[in-house]
Amino acid sequence: MRAVLTWRDKAEHCIYDLAFKPDGTQLILAAGNRLLVYDTSDGTLLQPLKGHKDTVYCVAYAKDGKRFASGSADKSVIIWTSKLEGILKYTSWPVTSSLHLHCGLIIKSSFVATEAFVVCCIIIYSCLLVRHNDSIQCVSYNPVTHQLASCSSSDFGLWSPEQKSVSKHKSSSKITCCSWTNDGQYLALGMFNGIISIRNKNGEEKVKIERPGGSLSPIWSICWNPSREEHNDILAVADWGQKLSFYQLSGKQIGKDRSLNFDPCCLSYFTKGEYILLGGSDKQVSLFTKDGVRLGTVGEQNSWVWTCKVKPDSNYVVRRSCQDGTISFYQLIFSTVHGLYKDRYAYRDSMTDVIVQHLITEQKVRIKCKELVKKIAIYKNRLAIQLPEKILIYELYSDDSSDMHYRVKERIVKKFECNLLVVCADHIILCQEKRLQCLSFSGVKEREWQMESLIRYIKVIGGPPGREGLLVGLKNGQILKIFVDNLFAIVLLKQATAVRCLDMSASRKKLAVVDENDMCLVYDIHTKELLFQEPNANSVAWNTQCEDMLCFSGGGYLNIKASTFPVHQQKLQGFVVGYHGSKIFCLHVFSMSAVEVPQSAPMYQYLDRKMFKEAYQIACLGVTDTDWRELAMEALEGLEFETAKKAASCHGCRGYFLKKRGETNNDLFLADVFSYQGKFHEAAKLYKRSGHENLALDMYTDLRMFEYAKDFLESGDPKETKMLITKQADWARNINEPKAAVEMYISAGEHVKAIEISGDHGWVDTLIDIARKLDKAEREPLLMCAHYFKKLDNPGYAAETYLKIGDLKSLVQLHVETQRWDEAFALGEKHPEFKDDIYVPYAQWLAENDRFEESQKAFHKAGRQQEAVKVLEQLTHNAVVENRFNDAAYYYWMLSMQCLDIAQDPAQKDVMLDKFHHFQHLAELYHGYHAIHQYTEEPFSSHLPETLFNISRFLLHSLTKDPPLGISKVKTLFTLAKQSKALGAYKLARHAYDKLQGLHIPARFQKSIELGSLTIRSKPFHDSEELVPLCYRCSTNNPLLNNLGNVCINCRQPFVFSASSYEVLHLVEFYLEEGITDEEAVSLIDLEAPRHKHENKWQEITSNSQTLRLDETTDSMRDDDPFTAKLSFEQGGSEFVPVVVSRSVLRSMSRRDVLIKRWPPPLQWQYFRSLLPDASITMCPSCFQMFHSEDYELLVLQHTCCPYCRRRIDDPGP
Repeated sequence: MRAVLTWRDKAEHCIYDLAFKPDGTQLILAAGNRLLVYDTSDGTLLQPLKGHKDTVYCVAYAKDGKRFASGSADKSVIIWTSKLEGILKYTSWPVTSSLHLHCGLIIKSSFVATEAFVVCCIIIYSCLLVRHNDSIQCVSYNPVTHQLASCSSSDFGLWSPEQKSVSKHKSSSKITCCSWTNDGQYLALGMFNGIISIRNKNGEEKVKIERPGGSLSPIWSICWNPSREEHNDILAVADWGQKLSFYQLSGKQIGKDRSLNFDPCCLSYFTKGEYILLGGSDKQVSLFTKDGVRLGTVGEQNSWVWTCKVKPDSNYVVRRSCQDGTISFYQLIFSTVHGLYKDRYAYRDSMTDVIVQHLITEQKVRIKCKELVKKIAIYKNRLAIQLPEKILIYELYSDDSSDMHYRVKERIVKKFECNLLVVCADHIILCQEKRLQCLSFSGVKEREWQMESLIRYIKVIGGPPGREGLLVGLKNGQILKIFVDNLFAIVLLKQATAVRCLDMSASRKKLAVVDENDMCLVYDIHTKELLFQEPNANSVAWNTQCEDMLCFSGGGYLNIKASTFPVHQQKLQGFVVGYHGSKIFCLHVFSMSAVEVPQSAPMYQYLDRKMFKEAYQIACLGVTDTDWRELAMEALEGLEFETAKKAASCHGCRGYFLKKRGETNNDLFLADVFSYQGKFHEAAKLYKRSGHENLALDMYTDLRMFEYAKDFLESGDPKETKMLITKQADWARNINEPKAAVEMYISAGEHVKAIEISGDHGWVDTLIDIARKLDKAEREPLLMCAHYFKKLDNPGYAAETYLKIGDLKSLVQLHVETQRWDEAFALGEKHPEFKDDIYVPYAQWLAENDRFEESQKAFHKAGRQQEAVKVLEQLTHNAVVENRFNDAAYYYWMLSMQCLDIAQDPAQKDVMLDKFHHFQHLAELYHGYHAIHQYTEEPFSSHLPETLFNISRFLLHSLTKDPPLGISKVKTLFTLAKQSKALGAYKLARHAYDKLQGLHIPARFQKSIELGSLTIRSKPFHDSEELVPLCYRCSTNNPLLNNLGNVCINCRQPFVFSASSYEVLHLVEFYLEEGITDEEAVSLIDLEAPRHKHENKWQEITSNSQTLRLDETTDSMRDDDPFTAKLSFEQGGSEFVPVVVSRSVLRSMSRRDVLIKRWPPPLQWQYFRSLLPDASITMCPSCFQMFHSEDYELLVLQHTCCPYCRRRIDDPGP
């Protein structure tokens, strides 16, 4: 650090304060009772300002640069504009704080001579005259709101341009200094009694800091750090206890007090807060870090320094002496302190830290020294740092080239004065003027060298530890080499001009020197011969990896020179300090950067001279792939095979250049070279001359030059011809000419590739031609043809192809995939082994298309009965979950019939019969519940109340303890209750409502059920007799709610219900005597004993169903009917006794009175006798469900099928 005096002046009076205009162009001084305005560029006094009547103690400029303020011993504050005009004055006129006066105060430059105030009649500004009872000690502008704080010995005031009043606050002690925080929220006041008071913008005290010295250590200067990078506001405090301290906004002290050894009078931060200026009784201005570490002296005076400030955003400092009025304007120059060794660069940061940077990896490490860093030296794993009172020696933790962790190895606690510092493995070298001293790390001086002239440059050039060599350049032009273990210096050479910079080549054979005339000179060390010289150089560096390459900088350019070739230039700012491979290390101002420089230009310079080995060495430093290729080709042409081999290896094309070991045929080798270079015809001639026509053929074929390739076919060899045509077809395929490629593939016999292209492009005709021309033994291409026929939706051709090769299994699969079931069935009839492959997919397809009957038949044909049951069970479950109870009933009926069919297998008979009866029962339940669900869920119902009443009774009598999935007992009871009430069955309705109270009722039924439960209480407690069911066997009236279920309470005869209205039908089931077969029973019934004629009684039996229809109401039962006699006895026991008939009874029956359920085996047929022949009953021949004939006919007309099993009316037979 150096302080350079820029200008100096001397005022007539003592100067107590100064302030810079924010843009740094003007300097305001408080001198006597006037203000002096200087131009900071050259120290010209621009204008003196007079407005105060007594000594001006303080001055401050607003952050926006529009105004500044001055405070005086006359107890007033004047606000000035940037045009040096006064606009407002606070006085000590005796007015109260609540009195507001308006005055226009203008102070122009002419007032300096007249010292008079002119009061204009026009009011320009509004102001409040505030009483300051004492002289103004300090003023400060808020950096954000531009509020002005003015402080006196007993109070302080706050004024802003927007306000019409000045708020005044009392102080317990004399205020000596003040400072605003960066955000303008708080004002710090330093007092004579050693207290620091931190106030907000309204003047209220928030923090109070009491210094240990109290009134014995008056606070004389304070300042907030202006840096925006600090996380907290930091206040620097200087007191006359000769201490420098730092505090946070909260009042907490940062670190310990730092002793100054003088009374500080002024404290000022640099603009960015990195440094502090302090002046006082030591008659000098000192520079400190922001942490309070003293760095040095800016300048010395003959008397106390009363104030010092830094010009905004610069390194210029103003210092003045209070007694004699001297003004000094200095520029601070911070020199670069750094060291470099190969790719490690160490430099000083913030004056007290050292940063070591790895220029390749960009890693950085910071070493905090907490003292001024004076010199830095780095060498291999050593780092030396000189501090004011000691030298620290650091070493790396490990030998890893990327390691950046340093630790202290030695401390030499001694003050040294030196111009240059060098570190070696075991020594440090100090350079002072003409003298070099070698010290061990313990601080012991081992040897010393005295030079003839001033030492201008010194550098370690390597060597064994403890025996390193130094390169030294002197002002008299002498260049020496010194070994640290040798007292005698070796003179390398002597030139006429002073040395500025030195460097030695990697092999120590050449020396580059930059002299004071900016000339770069290169010498041969052994012969002392000047090899060449180049102008405009300020620094030079040899490439550490290439002997003949160096670079030097100067005039804004980087110059790279290889051997004696012309210099290659490119723009670059800064100084070259190192050259490693393709990276050049450049120092620009304070930053070091690594510049990647391609080595193409010097490589081509060597190539032009046919210096291939040297060009290869340059290329190894870093060139492009194109450069490598060019080097390899040039070396080949120059017959430098070793260099070509290396270059080709680096480029990744080694195989094109290498001769086979032991090969002597140069023609063949050169042919390969020519072919790679694109000289194809020359290569072909060489191939032919060397007897390798096949290589020429391969070359032309690879190049798609087929016309030239034909010239090299060996006497029309078929294999060669086929190969050529195939490659030509491959080429046609690659250039997107598939038609030509297919034709060539066919001619070459490559049918697979031709089929592949034709299939991918959808050329069915071409595929047909290929398939029909191929022999059936060529199975692979024919299968490919069939595959593409299927893919292109031409199953007929695919079938033809499969038949040609006899692949019946694939043909079956084709028919199944295309759903051509007739062809598949026909093939299955001829070849039963494919039965499963046909019928299983067919059944699945039928099931997916809701054709379940056909699906079952298909499963049966395929022998997959379990799959049929499983499919139907899943469909049934889905129907129940989706509340399609009518479908569920139909599916359960189908399941039952499926189980009955499977039951023909003796091994599964019992299980399947159980399932049959279970599924039949569920089908009946879901068929009936469908109406209940519709009634409770839909707004309208097509069913009569009587039907809903009968269905709900049927379900309640049929339901077990746990109802099947989907059937709601609540809905059933709710329907029964409502219909019972509507039909007059009040007792049953009350019972249903009572049952509902014990169940979980959905919210939507809650209100209706509660209302029904109340209203039913008003009805009689009996049921309508018209609703009571009658047993047609014993003529017993059964209760509406039967505990036994759907059987008679007297004779236990099961009731037979209509599948539509669910009324009890007038049918009685009877059984055959043992020994009577079904066929015999039917024949006996068909005999039909003679009866008395009843005109117009019976009508025809409708086709496909058994119908009894009566036109007249005459009782058809005769008194002497044997079957009726079988019924006329009292049933006394609890067990059911069936009606068993003999042959004679069967003969007496009329065929029209008997309904027969002709179940398939293993079930037995069921026989029913109608006791009211006049009432017509119809039984479905498929599901054997009974209906009133009128109901059945209506339902069939509506649905065109049976409402239960969905058998269509046009279906012939069951």
